[in-house]
Amino acid sequence: MYPIHMRANHRKLNDLRNIKFHKHFIEHHPGSVLVCYGKTQVLIVATISNQTPQHRKEFGKGWLNAEYNMLPGSTLERKFRSGFKGQDGRSMEIQRMIGRALRQAIDLDKFGPRTITVDCDVIQADGGTRTAAITGGWLALALLLKHQKQDHLLIRQIAAISLGVKDNQIFTDLDYGEDLTIDADFSLVGCSNGDLVEFQGTAEKVPVRAEILTDILNQGFDAISRICKLQTNILN
Repeated sequence: MYPIHMRANHRKLNDLRNIKFHKHFIEHHPGSVLVCYGKTQVLIVATISNQTPQHRKEFGKGWLNAEYNMLPGSTLERKFRSGFKGQDGRSMEIQRMIGRALRQAIDLDKFGPRTITVDCDVIQADGGTRTAAITGGWLALALLLKHQKQDHLLIRQIAAISLGVKDNQIFTDLDYGEDLTIDADFSLVGCSNGDLVEFQGTAEKVPVRAEILTDILNQGFDAISRICKLQTNILN
């Protein structure tokens, strides 16, 4: 018999934190969103430029990049700005993941030789910054395309969620305190129709039994379904 773990705010194992979106957060950028996963806050701005990578430009096709950064005051101890010390490997990994996920959402072949940049700046970090950035990034992208009257190019609705395993129990949407003590953690990116975009996982302390992966995915996709409904409510 495994211990029953108590979560902050009396959350059950499959409960999400309080997720909120504030669209048009920056007045002069229609593709701007402040996304909050509990205490985690990420400001996301999607913009368009006419500069395109050569491998896309020569075929008249578009591209999407993401940039991810944690502001100096986003964590308990001040973080150095990336411009002074160079971007750390973790931030590079996260922004590549965000870019891969969001490129699945738009038909870039029909977008023309332009580039969308999705800037994700963490204002306050309390776990799940990459999943919040992907979820809010999709909404910022959708708002931008809607403003450009090109929302017909949006081909998939995408959201992301973190999950963890401790004592063979699956936790949804980890905060920082839970992330520190978890046996294994996972990031799931999926579509509103239940298709998988990306699934990452690492055993931090104890290996995970392979047969539990199906349960992790099922619990994760249940969360993504609920998050997609929140995105749709804000978009409409």
